[in-house]
Amino acid sequence: MEYAAAKSTMCRQCGGAFSPSAPKAEVKAAQQQVRDQNSGPSLAEEGASLLRKFDGLWSKPRNSVVECFDCKAKTEVNSAASSTNCPKCSAHLDLRDYKINTPFSRAIRTHGEVHVTSKGDLSSSSVMCRSALIEGKVRGNLHCAGTATVNYSGKIPGRVTADHLLVERKAEVQFFRRVRVKSIEIRGHMTGEVVAETVVVIHRNASLDGDVTAKSISVEKGGVFSGQLVIGSSGLKQAELLPQQQPAPAAAASSRTDDGMLPGIVPPLPAT
Repeated sequence: MEYAAAKSTMCRQCGGAFSPSAPKAEVKAAQQQVRDQNSGPSLAEEGASLLRKFDGLWSKPRNSVVECFDCKAKTEVNSAASSTNCPKCSAHLDLRDYKINTPFSRAIRTHGEVHVTSKGDLSSSSVMCRSALIEGKVRGNLHCAGTATVNYSGKIPGRVTADHLLVERKAEVQFFRRVRVKSIEIRGHMTGEVVAETVVVIHRNASLDGDVTAKSISVEKGGVFSGQLVIGSSGLKQAELLPQQQPAPAAAASSRTDDGMLPGIVPPLPAT
């Protein structure tokens, strides 16, 4: 069972994507015959058709480029499309927007927007999307190729990665896992560890409590930052933190005597 206006759906058994069946040709022919038997189009219909023509001239279809989640190949799709297939690996690409109003636990992989409302509870283990608006509970991992906006007061236990993270003015959010972004902008109050590739911006009357690793940080007058700050490279390796130490050769040599014998052993007497 699917919604009557659905353009595409997924099989509950094999997971394949397909379009719901269209009306049969006989039904279309009967509907066209009924329309032909009626009188000519009214003035309202003529005006509506003329308006549609002008709308078609003014509004041109917009295209966008999406990247396949599996093979990373890029393809151009129409903005009005709800799904497509990757031209390289034939994987299904979901282009729909998701609005979470109730508890939701399925994994999401879409090139649209994921909106978690104040009544929503997103507990999916993995969510991949183009952009996200978080106003409710998020328990799983979230990855955004674009901007992730947080307007929520509470705790987010999952891992969050995004191109740009925006913490709104009324938000008071605490991240339990490390947040990895290219850039982050804080207008409210945030607690957690941040690793940014470029810049961290803390606006006026905003606060950040946690360790930060970034190339630069900007704290406006009235903003508060509390924690350790590392400016520079964000990809520290274990070898850089704990260099391997070689044992000193003098220690091994000191355990032997001048004659090359271990201490406590008497050298044999020469034969007579």
